[in-house]
Amino acid sequence: MDETALSLGTIDVSYLSTSADCSISRCKHSTEEWGECNSRPTLFRSATLRWKEALLSRKRPFVGRCCYVCTPQSRDNFFNSSIPSLGLRNVIYINETHTRYRGWLARRFCYVLFVQERDVHKGMFAKNLTENVLNSSRVQKAIVDEASEPSTPGTFVQADPKAVNKVKKKARKILQEMVANVSPALIRLTGWVLLKLFNSFFWNIQIHRGQIEMVKAATEMNLPLIFLPVHKSHIDYLLLTFILFCHNIKAPYIAAGNNLNIPIFSTLIRKLGGFFIRRKLDQNPDGRKDFLYRALLYVHIEELLRQQQFLEIFLEGTRSRSGKTSGARAGLLSVVVDALFSNATPDVLIIPVGISYDRIIEGHYNSEQLGKPKKNESLWSIARGVFRMLRKNYGCVRVDFAQPFSLREYVNSQSQKPVPAPFSLEQALLPAILPSRPNDTVDEGAEASLPNSRDITSEPFRRELISNLAEHILFTADKSCAVMSTHIVACLLLYRHRQGTDLSRLVEDFFSMKEEVLARDFDLGFSGNSDDVVMHAIHLLGNCVNITNTSRNNEFFVTPSITIPAVFELNFYSNGILHVFIKEAVIACSLHAIQSRRYRNGTSGASPSLISQEHLVRKAASLCYLLSNEFSVSLPCQVIYQVCHESVERLIQYGILLVAEQDDQEDVSPSLTEQQWNKKLPEPLSWRSDEEDEDSDFGEEQRDCYLKVSQSQEHQQYITFLQRLLGPLLEAYSSAVIFVHNFSGPVLESEYIQKLHRHLISRTERNVAVYAESATYSHVKNAVKVFKEIGVFKQTQQRKDTILELGTTFLPQSNRQKLLEFVMSFMVL
Repeated sequence: MDETALSLGTIDVSYLSTSADCSISRCKHSTEEWGECNSRPTLFRSATLRWKEALLSRKRPFVGRCCYVCTPQSRDNFFNSSIPSLGLRNVIYINETHTRYRGWLARRFCYVLFVQERDVHKGMFAKNLTENVLNSSRVQKAIVDEASEPSTPGTFVQADPKAVNKVKKKARKILQEMVANVSPALIRLTGWVLLKLFNSFFWNIQIHRGQIEMVKAATEMNLPLIFLPVHKSHIDYLLLTFILFCHNIKAPYIAAGNNLNIPIFSTLIRKLGGFFIRRKLDQNPDGRKDFLYRALLYVHIEELLRQQQFLEIFLEGTRSRSGKTSGARAGLLSVVVDALFSNATPDVLIIPVGISYDRIIEGHYNSEQLGKPKKNESLWSIARGVFRMLRKNYGCVRVDFAQPFSLREYVNSQSQKPVPAPFSLEQALLPAILPSRPNDTVDEGAEASLPNSRDITSEPFRRELISNLAEHILFTADKSCAVMSTHIVACLLLYRHRQGTDLSRLVEDFFSMKEEVLARDFDLGFSGNSDDVVMHAIHLLGNCVNITNTSRNNEFFVTPSITIPAVFELNFYSNGILHVFIKEAVIACSLHAIQSRRYRNGTSGASPSLISQEHLVRKAASLCYLLSNEFSVSLPCQVIYQVCHESVERLIQYGILLVAEQDDQEDVSPSLTEQQWNKKLPEPLSWRSDEEDEDSDFGEEQRDCYLKVSQSQEHQQYITFLQRLLGPLLEAYSSAVIFVHNFSGPVLESEYIQKLHRHLISRTERNVAVYAESATYSHVKNAVKVFKEIGVFKQTQQRKDTILELGTTFLPQSNRQKLLEFVMSFMVL
């Protein structure tokens, strides 16, 4: 690859017209720049960008700032006004200027010289980990308890010394798997190998210099750092260590699942800082908790933090199979929080990390989304994967480090907040699904029953704190993820041009959507001429996209492949941009729900063209709760109703929603159904904060008003596009509700999920489904999870199995029908 195509400046990559990946001739925009577009107005440009014309030439947004509500002091640390202007750097572009030497020999061996000059030595890393862990009082107690023979329930006899020695050997064997033995020499060698490999199958790996400067400043605080990246590919393990190594930052200890504990490969991982933990902590045959393993893991993490080591933890637990950020599994994060509570370290700095790929090295996860069991990793599969990677190019990679924030500051801010009443998804959704059902509101005395629950020793507060912290980190990491070219092209082909489009039109929409992303303060993982970038993305998407040459003006026609695996793969990459438009998509679907209900039931005192802003916000909030396992629209410290209200205001600003004239508003009164629904909603769900000053401007802004939907063609097309984004999710959930109508329980949860997934696949194969991607396995699991949380199913445990049966609330067929109507109301057929 020509090294002149790579830049260390403020752009990611310039796509050369001579590239093999762009073999098809350019279309119309041969002189396109960031702020110029001479093409005809397209859907996105016409719909939302007219009011922001001045922003088209602005600089890239700087992503990843920490929360000003929960960590205001950290927000001012490590950051200054010059940080955003430092620009991007391609990490794998190394030449003699990155070494101390010059000349022909330095150019020839620049990779070797570069890795040799990196600051990595044995003294950086933890010492005597195994002995320190084994000698800790907590582990010693766990060993004695494990060795003691339980005589009667709740009592133990004196431990036999032989039994104690046996358990000690067991503990040492566990630690041999758990403790990493970092080798600086191997880190250097691996750095050189990765420079060679990454340059062979990636075009570039871009990072923001300003973000790296913040991380470097954090390392000077002499505190442990916890890197928490999103997890999309196996390359994630090596990518972060490689980037830190290139910038003379100490390599982190990486928590990896024991499924990667493969001969030879596991030795390499341990010497690079990886340590293996069980995917399920309790694996005793008798079903009891493995207190010994828990103690070893806890003390191991605590000892690493005490020695000011860095950690890398994947909160999602496993790679995302959907392309979206998965739910948090905060087991290891809870150990870090507990270590802070026990004063093992004065503080911990948390760094969320966003990672985006043009194309992941795995290519796709179609087999698992089709319901096939995950294949276990093996040395042979890893070797095959490496050889496969060397024969392909996977485009660009972007890694974004969010601003470090203090864990202690976060904990202290949470302990000072007022105690909310206990609240569940069932309480949030049932008033909207079953408005006539009594006693759905939250008990008003619930808040008073928790006067001291913000004490850090309180278990409910600890659980809530860790859960909110995990959501906070994942939301920030997800928002930091750059949008890649393949994400935009896949999204346009699935939800804007599903029947195909001319290549020139696709390029125009690509350019406009790129500007839409920037206008919403999300960053891009590419730059350059849109013609070449689109062809680059089409090349990477491979067999998922078909290109034919039409006789009309010798134009190329682009269509998405309609096979199920191809649609699943396109949906995976399309989900990489979903978080940018998700809030607007929720509002668009909520508009349809309100309008369709009016058409079915009549207007009942309300003008058919006017929509209550309050009603729209509440309807949108209920949809957010329904799809809460699919995405998150707000931080835990934000109120979801206010977030929805701000999204409505944004659509008003775009001109898509219009505020009705005062005379029209005075003639409109809420319908009886709306009044009943509002009364059923518990008071704590109100988006207006109780702490707001009654005389503040904020209170005035929240006064209900009535809205009209713009009838311009561009705005209507844009609303349709937003509604299509949520189409696969809503179709999956509505099909799952229909499947519940024929439920005959009790049944094993795993068995029920398999049956439901086969049902969705069958709908797709018979061309009944509107969206083939609605049949992915991840949608099925999330739908069943939501049904359990809102009371459609009640679950009981039998040994290791979960048994499902219908909940009391949804035993009547009429209530299940109302649930179906509720979900279907949001879906545009």
